Amino acid sequence: MTVLRGLTRFWADRPLALKGLVVVALPLAILLGALVLLYAASNAEVRAEEDVRRAVAIQRDTYQVHALLAEAAAGVRGYALTGEPRFLEPYRKAEAELPQTMQRLDEAIRDPEVRGHFNRINDLTVRKREGLKRIVDLADDPAARRGEPSLIEQALVANKIVLDAMRQEIDLMQRRESVLLEQRRARVDDVRDRFLLLTAISALVGLLGSLAAVYLFSTGIVRRVRMLEANAELLARGEALTNLPEDADEIGKLAQRLARASALLRGREQALRESEERFRLVIEEVRDYGIFALDRDGTVTSWNLGAQRIKGWEADEILGHHFSRFYPDETRAFLPGEMLERARTAGTAEDEGWRLRKDGTRFWANVVITALHDEQGELRGFAKVTRDMSERRRSEEALRVAREEAIAASLAKSEFLSRTSHELRTPMAAILGFGQLLELDEDALDPRQREAVSQIMKAGRHLLALINDLLDISSIEAGGAELENAEIDLGELLQEVHALVAPVVSAAGLQFSLQGPEQPLIAWADRRRVVQVMLNLVSNAAKYNRTGTMVRLSCRASGRFVRVEVEDDGPGVASAEVPRLFTPFDRLGQQNRSRIDGTGLGLALSKRLIESMGGKIGYEAPDHGARFWFTLPVRPPATKRGAGS
Repeated sequence: MTVLRGLTRFWADRPLALKGLVVVALPLAILLGALVLLYAASNAEVRAEEDVRRAVAIQRDTYQVHALLAEAAAGVRGYALTGEPRFLEPYRKAEAELPQTMQRLDEAIRDPEVRGHFNRINDLTVRKREGLKRIVDLADDPAARRGEPSLIEQALVANKIVLDAMRQEIDLMQRRESVLLEQRRARVDDVRDRFLLLTAISALVGLLGSLAAVYLFSTGIVRRVRMLEANAELLARGEALTNLPEDADEIGKLAQRLARASALLRGREQALRESEERFRLVIEEVRDYGIFALDRDGTVTSWNLGAQRIKGWEADEILGHHFSRFYPDETRAFLPGEMLERARTAGTAEDEGWRLRKDGTRFWANVVITALHDEQGELRGFAKVTRDMSERRRSEEALRVAREEAIAASLAKSEFLSRTSHELRTPMAAILGFGQLLELDEDALDPRQREAVSQIMKAGRHLLALINDLLDISSIEAGGAELENAEIDLGELLQEVHALVAPVVSAAGLQFSLQGPEQPLIAWADRRRVVQVMLNLVSNAAKYNRTGTMVRLSCRASGRFVRVEVEDDGPGVASAEVPRLFTPFDRLGQQNRSRIDGTGLGLALSKRLIESMGGKIGYEAPDHGARFWFTLPVRPPATKRGAGS
């Protein structure tokens, strides 16, 4: 009893500051201890919840592995049965996602028993993927479908066995994970209960400490806090703050920082006002764009110099009026409302069309309307930008008219060539007919007359060939060329062409070699037109090869096309003249080849014929000589394979 009375007296005699320190420090120490316990409990709960999430993730990823492989197996089976590439989408998806999923499982698994199941599942997954890849490879091999059962069926059965084994392992793994999941959830609940108890204790201790601190120190703090509150109200209104004593404690420092924040805020407000003023001046001075603001109903609320220059209205004439005044009568009733609605819905709306100036004249405008929202997302109005595109519109219209005139001129040219060629064939037939009659009586003519008849027939045949080429080109350009496309054996066709044109090549003193395909090559083309192109290319090689010794005709497969080549070892074509090779009537290098006959239409006609049959034609410069080539498709472009083919 004596000791207790002594301790009470000792406490009663201590200064107020010491008492306050003890009263405040003791609850704080208790609160700190409680916070440490809370932190430990929170960490334990986090770890337990992480274990639960990991278990759920393992179950999810395990199901995903099974689902990906099952879908991939179904897709591969569908591809093996139908040959349709779209069935391989699940297989490609599984190949892309399985490695990441297995990697996540490998990193997440902690339990040794689950690890054993995972290792077996991993091995089965590798086998399953290898089996699926083998089925895809076998499905692309027609030979794999032969036999009873076929290699594909055997592979499908083997993969089914692997998938069943994997399903068993997954079930065992999931059962184990379910047990672990229940254990971890129970641990989470236990940790959470302890966490709630510690939270209640910490709240009670903190409340007692706060009451003691308020009781002991409120009288020395309230006055300055009220002064800070008054300054905060002044700061909110943007007014100057009341000067407070420069105390060194926390309240004094807070007062100083509040004063600095007030000065900084006032400076920023001033800078913002200046920035807004500069922005307003920039917008108002823009002359190439009409930039103005609308309220939510479409009434004009601002107007810049660009809008005044483009539309003609002064600011005081248009402010307060609806912007539909800028639209012509045919669109005024509906288009302004539609533009505002599109801007409300999508945030922006763009349109090009006719608009009106103040004087009633029209101009072609590009218009963009942007919705303006406040910080809460409420619509405040719209910004409208207008650009006068009349000059571009006139340029586009002029270009369209020029294009139409060019098309009309091309059609007129083709029609003229066609009619002229048809009109010339009748007298040319008569000339050649009478020339042939004269040739029948050659023995009765003297040498000078025979030479004249020869010149007549030579010129007539040349002119008839020119007329026929003109007819072919005009027919192709007009889209009226008649092609009888069918399957043709290029090996046989090359032999036929070789026999036809061999005398021409021999007459030029050249060797004519034929390099046929090693196996039959079938092309889809017009046989007569292909012969015409080959004869033209070989004849050109024979005519222009004045320094070489040979001409070679060959063909080979080239993907979905067959490629035919005519090569010689002559002087070739100058690189500067290659772009003009297939130009009609452009006979290259004739200043040095005056003795070579020709119309200048052969290569141009050949190009049009090959392209009309779905192929391509071109020229290559080998190490020595010249090489012309063309390609033909191996099947009709419109042919589609059936599902069972």
